Amino acid sequence: MNLKERLQTHLSEIARERDPYLATAGHFFVQEYIRQQFAQWGSVDFHTFQVEGKNCQNLILNLPAEAVGKNRDLPLILIGAHYDAVPGTVGADDNATGMAVLLELARKFATAPARYPLRLVAFDMEEYGLLGSAEYAALLRQQQQPLRLMMSLEMLGYCDATPGSQNYPPPLERFYPNQGDFIALIGNLRTIPDLIGISRNIRQVGIASQWLPVPNKGLIVRQTRLSDHAPFWDAGYPAIMVTDTAFMRNPHYHKPSDAIATLDLDFLTGVCEGLELGIRRL
Repeated sequence: MNLKERLQTHLSEIARERDPYLATAGHFFVQEYIRQQFAQWGSVDFHTFQVEGKNCQNLILNLPAEAVGKNRDLPLILIGAHYDAVPGTVGADDNATGMAVLLELARKFATAPARYPLRLVAFDMEEYGLLGSAEYAALLRQQQQPLRLMMSLEMLGYCDATPGSQNYPPPLERFYPNQGDFIALIGNLRTIPDLIGISRNIRQVGIASQWLPVPNKGLIVRQTRLSDHAPFWDAGYPAIMVTDTAFMRNPHYHKPSDAIATLDLDFLTGVCEGLELGIRRL
């Protein structure tokens, strides 16, 4: 299978009702699918945390850096995506697309390692207030774990080239295109060189990309905080969200209509290729 076909296979497994409370069977199925996919490339760790007595789990795969002596002590790059979805939707864009790309990045970097060691994390309970990523960011901070970069993959597959299809929190509409046919990279100020570099690499594979640096942990433009990177901003880490901008573009956001048929799989495939290239060049 080629990359597009593999992404499509992941989407068909993950895009199902999987709210952790109201669709527990679907939630468990997707969790187990991720575990099996990760397990092809190494041992899978579970980070278990409790929400009002309910056990929830982030799934973790560590991939070593390429075997070059000087890389032994390089800090981790953490790449995450959430696997839960809101009730009443199969959540194809939100966030089966991010999860599918995470699984393919696992394949790519397990077979040909990056310069930095990678930690891939499938976060639970994002839709209930970024709970999985908040617990995990706090754990890393407590362990004094340095990170080269944290990257949250949040809705990567919806594309609309119609003029006027892209919305923004004011005043960003003055500075960015009004058609929703690009992938956006949003990072705190420490990530500006990475925003520029990764955006450039995404464009090299033929996908339009825009980047936005935000000061003050995104508190000025709160729409920039709506994914698993935000707890890492709060914990003082350099972090980026990669996104198709969610409800700023996708009319199916958090609706039953968020189905695979609404996605642009060529766009998603290009985003995956561009991210791989960008991560390799960090």
